[in-house]
Amino acid sequence: MAYKGKYKPKNPNKYRGNPTKIIYRSGWERKVMQKLDLSSEVEEWASEQVVIPYRSPVDRKIHRYFPDFWVKFSNKKVVIIEVKPNKETKPPKMREKSRKFIREAKKWGINEAKWKAAEKVCETKGWRFQIMTEKQLQPS
Repeated sequence: MAYKGKYKPKNPNKYRGNPTKIIYRSGWERKVMQKLDLSSEVEEWASEQVVIPYRSPVDRKIHRYFPDFWVKFSNKKVVIIEVKPNKETKPPKMREKSRKFIREAKKWGINEAKWKAAEKVCETKGWRFQIMTEKQLQPS
């Protein structure tokens, strides 16, 4: 499965935005796009079109977070979905302060700040925020 490419929807009328410019950055994102595109429960969906401001714990500046998906279901519920490897959804395990640990800790801190900001936005709009990992994307 390709890790980066353009997704061509079978139901372009369900896509909110330009359906000729849908980019996936991982095989998992592509899998989610296929599910959203083909699901009869999905009324509308978009990729990286919601902008959420957050403060980075690394540089203390305001940045913009573009969650992977915005989805409106036929029951009118809206969900913001972020697709991440499972290992990036937990803080790194403490070990000596190697460069790898410091890099992972920074990445975790930024992700956590993004997700808290997304949860706050979703709460104010009556939406739900969900992180999907490869565990949810495995065939049943």
